Amino acid sequence: MVVVGGASRTAVPQRRGKAGSIYQYISVASYFVLLFLCFLMICTVLELDDAPDDHGDLHALTVSTVPHSRTGLAVTVPPTTVAYAVTITECGSDDDAAWRLAEGAAVLAYSIHQAHHAASSSPLTQPERLHEQQRYNYTLYAIYHPQAEPCVSKLKDLNYTLLRRDTPVAVHEIRGDFLREKITANGCCGEKELLKLEAYTLTSHEIVVLLDLDVLLLQPLDRLFDFLTYGTPLPRDDLQWPDRPLATTAYRDIGLLYTVDYAMVNPGRAVKPFQGGVLVLRPDRNVYEELRNIVREGDYRDQGGWGGRSRKFWGKYDHSGIVTVLLRYFALRNETRALELNRCVYDNMCSKSRNGDAVNDRPTGQCYTQEESCEDCRDRSVATIVATHFTVCQKPWTCTVHGRAGIDHRLCRALHHEWFRVRSDLEQSWGRSGWGTGVWREREQFFGFCNTYGTKGYETITRPYGSARE
Repeated sequence: MVVVGGASRTAVPQRRGKAGSIYQYISVASYFVLLFLCFLMICTVLELDDAPDDHGDLHALTVSTVPHSRTGLAVTVPPTTVAYAVTITECGSDDDAAWRLAEGAAVLAYSIHQAHHAASSSPLTQPERLHEQQRYNYTLYAIYHPQAEPCVSKLKDLNYTLLRRDTPVAVHEIRGDFLREKITANGCCGEKELLKLEAYTLTSHEIVVLLDLDVLLLQPLDRLFDFLTYGTPLPRDDLQWPDRPLATTAYRDIGLLYTVDYAMVNPGRAVKPFQGGVLVLRPDRNVYEELRNIVREGDYRDQGGWGGRSRKFWGKYDHSGIVTVLLRYFALRNETRALELNRCVYDNMCSKSRNGDAVNDRPTGQCYTQEESCEDCRDRSVATIVATHFTVCQKPWTCTVHGRAGIDHRLCRALHHEWFRVRSDLEQSWGRSGWGTGVWREREQFFGFCNTYGTKGYETITRPYGSARE
């Protein structure tokens, strides 16, 4: 019994020693496995370092998928959500202001929807278009001043997210006497026009498209988004000056894509005004604060404009709007931060190309761009226009009848028809007929939504609004 008991006491430690050796082997093996995994991770990081630098030369990159060099498998890149923003400064003094606001917002929103989903019945959305595949999601914002509170609720029903904002700079903060005394009486909205600067605060998005309510998208803006996101070079036709080298090759340094309203000033003017209807920008709090400081500084002069360098543009003073503030910042201080787009493609207003009248359907006079030969935006076909802005042509809800002939009317007529087509598509997406009750002449031109000339003859969109269907 004693022997057995002693043998038993000596056998147990032997078994424990074998188990300990097994544990040691497992630990060593685990150590080498971890080393191997770390080696693979380091190789992956080094491989990623070979990828193009965000601040390198402009180059084309794959947008929707990125192939892995070892496996050949395509890694899907999630769509970027682009912000589209409009600003509402006030409700207006006449009874029609509220419904005009809603009409513009509704049709603009659906044109954005069509541009992102290629859901239109128009030939513009056939498969031969460059941008068939949805690579960008979108969201709509309406940035409004407190004085516009009574009339913005309709925009919420149209899927706009409402953002209430005060004027970025209080009038009493402006140090320049001339600007401080005149800004409240300027243009349509006085100092409240500065509300557009709030687009720079939407920093949860990589890209913001700032639009006026009388703008219509006819095609996707994907080429611009690809450029800002991946550095994909823009086609020559997208640029106002395609033969000029970019001021910077680091596409990440470009914070604004804009057009110029050349016809607003005489051809000889050195500094031209930006057009504020379509602006594509990178939201940035630092830029926002710098723009506010420009306004606070208030160096706007009676004859010389901003800093005595820009001079005044069209209008009484034209010193308070987003257009001139951006011009001051980008064109006079940081020209490498902005890129000028072809105004005939991205903000076509059907404006004149020369300062003379048309003779035998041909423009005469000097080019506003100071070129010997210049494109007239009125000669564009609708199929080549990405965004149009209803200024020269008048607003569609005025039921203006443009003639079929003549350079001053042909394109205006076609673009008005496109606006009413988008409205018709919108109403059809809600399960309606897409036609108004109007029997006025040229019913097909207006899809029956006009009964006579002027806003009194326009049939407004009937509420309640529906939900857009694909």
